[in-house]
Amino acid sequence: MLSEPRSGRLAAWGNALLAGFVSPDDAALAIVGDDAVHRVEGLPGERGPVGLTLALGRLRALGVTGYRVALPAPGHPLGLSGPPAFNARALDAEEAVVASGAAYGLVPEVYEAGPAGDVHVEVVWHCLPVREAPPADVPSLGEAERELAEALRDATEVLSRLDVAASGPVAEAAIDAYRARASRGAGETLAPGYPPRAVRVLELAQRIGLLISVAYENGHGGAVSASEMAARGEVLRPVERVARRAQVAAYNAYVEERERER
Repeated sequence: MLSEPRSGRLAAWGNALLAGFVSPDDAALAIVGDDAVHRVEGLPGERGPVGLTLALGRLRALGVTGYRVALPAPGHPLGLSGPPAFNARALDAEEAVVASGAAYGLVPEVYEAGPAGDVHVEVVWHCLPVREAPPADVPSLGEAERELAEALRDATEVLSRLDVAASGPVAEAAIDAYRARASRGAGETLAPGYPPRAVRVLELAQRIGLLISVAYENGHGGAVSASEMAARGEVLRPVERVARRAQVAAYNAYVEERERER
């Protein structure tokens, strides 16, 4: 949750490209990020995988006018609209991009090679048909912001009581990494063209994601009893759900705003 999903980068910078805020090459570079290379396979009219720049242009020519994000989890098809074959693949990847204006979706498959500290990452985006229908369970930005404020308050209270902050140096390193990322400025959270409220919602969702990551990745902290461990799980599950919903709402804000203007 703390790390930016690849589907979020593709949707955000793909939308910035469609809006004319960035060039095709700059959008592709931003989407790839720290990975080595991204390719897209299954595009209509292409026999094999193609580079991101060509793929984004081809999708635009096919009628794509925007990109939405899906971050599904078992029992929660967040952002998906079907068909079942696409949903299953997206659920396996835990993320996907769903195009607006043309019935296509993109699901990433990640390949890693090399030793720790020098990992070579390649991503293949599988282009598949999707159902043209409203995405599942995606809130408005206003709803997401209200839910996040409540979730942050509840999570902070419970996790502080269970002593998550005492989880040790790994937890402290995670917090330091988040602070360093935040210090780069809000402008890097989303691509150009997104409303300030979307940036604010995404940053708050990432902050809550930090709490969840620290709690899940650093043992039981001060929660030494079975009841305390159960209480932690009970509070983390709904909070994680709220944070995922908010992330999707933030990334999808560009498309939602354009559709309201029509």
